[in-house]
Amino acid sequence: MPLPRYDAYVFDLDGTLYLGDDLLPGASATVASLREGGALVRFVSNNVTRSPQQYVDKLTRLGIEVHLDEVLTPTVTAVRWLLEHAPDAVVFPIAPEPVVSALTEAGIAVGQDPERIDIVLASYDRSFSYAKLQIAFDAIWYHRRARLMSTNPDRFCPYPGGRGEPDAAAIVAAIEASTGTRCERTFGKPDPAVLELALAGSEISLDRVLMVGDRLATDIAMGVAAGTATALVLTGDSTAAEAGALPERQRPAHVLDGVADLV
Repeated sequence: MPLPRYDAYVFDLDGTLYLGDDLLPGASATVASLREGGALVRFVSNNVTRSPQQYVDKLTRLGIEVHLDEVLTPTVTAVRWLLEHAPDAVVFPIAPEPVVSALTEAGIAVGQDPERIDIVLASYDRSFSYAKLQIAFDAIWYHRRARLMSTNPDRFCPYPGGRGEPDAAAIVAAIEASTGTRCERTFGKPDPAVLELALAGSEISLDRVLMVGDRLATDIAMGVAAGTATALVLTGDSTAAEAGALPERQRPAHVLDGVADLV
């Protein structure tokens, strides 16, 4: 049975359109077909090891046409929130270079002095160390001043072949365990604000949007929370059995072998 057509499609990236450095079957043709049919297309990733421009470069290299304003990561949402709600805060980013660069380019103060840190921003940081954990611990627990936030809630980042590596949730867990605090804000999926920001200015009703992704806990959960239709693709993390085991309201509207099934 063919899927209904939607006015906008929001795609997760890794595990949905590509896996590692390999484009998934039908991904490029599917995106092109949706655009030709007049649909709005956006791309949202929780992986902050690349900047939006680097995602544009990668997608273009893989054969998917994309513009910078069509790509959204938690780095973008974190910067916007900090500028609006905590413009004078000193942030300690436990994060990769694209996050640090985005903060400094936006004029947000970045520092490592526990006596001055207002927000510890935990992320997917391959250079995470005991020294960084100590700074976070001192700022949050010893000096009783810093708040803990995170770019994304993912437990691991998948690799082709079934392997993966620990993601931001592992770093958040270490800080929470040592300080007794709780992460009070996460800027990536499944926060529905991410999807709303991705669609900003389009004036498309959320019930005319399809969120497409491979993870039930982030991609599908965000779509459900925002009120969009959802499609789980079985090319990444979650399985059809896991989708079927969810309460009916939390299940994806569509379960597809891959993005090529959209058209």
